[in-house]
Amino acid sequence: MTVALERPAMAAAKPARRRRFSLGAVAPYLQSAPLALILGAFLLLPIIMIVVVSFWDYDFAAMYPDFLTTNYSDVLGSWVTWKTYLNTIKFAVIVWALTLFIGFWVAYFLAFHIRTTAMQMVLFLVCTVPFLTSNIIRMISWIPVLGRNGLINSTLVHMGLVPKPIEWLLYSEFAVVLAMVHLYTLFMVTPIFNTLMRIDRSLFEAARDAGASGWQVLWNVVIPLAKPGMAIGTIFVVTLVMADFSTVQVMSGGQSASVALMMKNQMSLLQYPAAAANAVVLLVLVLLMVAGILRIVDIRKEL
Repeated sequence: MTVALERPAMAAAKPARRRRFSLGAVAPYLQSAPLALILGAFLLLPIIMIVVVSFWDYDFAAMYPDFLTTNYSDVLGSWVTWKTYLNTIKFAVIVWALTLFIGFWVAYFLAFHIRTTAMQMVLFLVCTVPFLTSNIIRMISWIPVLGRNGLINSTLVHMGLVPKPIEWLLYSEFAVVLAMVHLYTLFMVTPIFNTLMRIDRSLFEAARDAGASGWQVLWNVVIPLAKPGMAIGTIFVVTLVMADFSTVQVMSGGQSASVALMMKNQMSLLQYPAAAANAVVLLVLVLLMVAGILRIVDIRKEL
């Protein structure tokens, strides 16, 4: 009799367990749904629209929905486009190397040569002061410094170091690289500084006890452990340089070109499908660069 009464109770308890199990399985998807909707609406959907428009036809007045590969053949079949892409990659490599060198040593000084945490934060905030203004203002501020009658040329001529003003300081590739390094170095300092602050200081003592010199500690301990921060900074700097058009346009005086500047000119001429095709090619190129970086360095330690 007791067994007969227990069986209906167990049968009634099983559906309740199943309902709880099903709700528990759905809960993670419900929690991630808002973020998925935001990313889909503001990231995935615009990319899909750009890819779709890149296959459309156009003339001087309008765009026409179609499926043509002409825009991609024009992009990949033009030597001007290839030269522009190579020029953009050249800027990215030079700026990356300079920002990595400067950013590492700034982060190293803040992490290991400033003893108190309060002073580290103060000096780090000092590095961020220029970011209180816009990129355009910080970029244009170099013009009175590098110009023919600017601060540097006036000083050099006054001191007799040069007979006449140096022409290549402004409106040249040198000016473009200098402005980009100024704009993007902090994006390299921040992740490297964050990585260096996580290094266990006992590793340095162990290396010194083993007879390692200061440079050996730097090369065999600090730099390998700082690679994740370097990789994150590299991703930031490379993507920003590849997408920059205003710095190239202003600081080169129209004498140099980049892919982003080419797309900006195409959009000003209402050539949106051609600009969209360039955007897709640039996106693929940047994603390949990022994938290469992630294959070399594991940045999951920093995430």
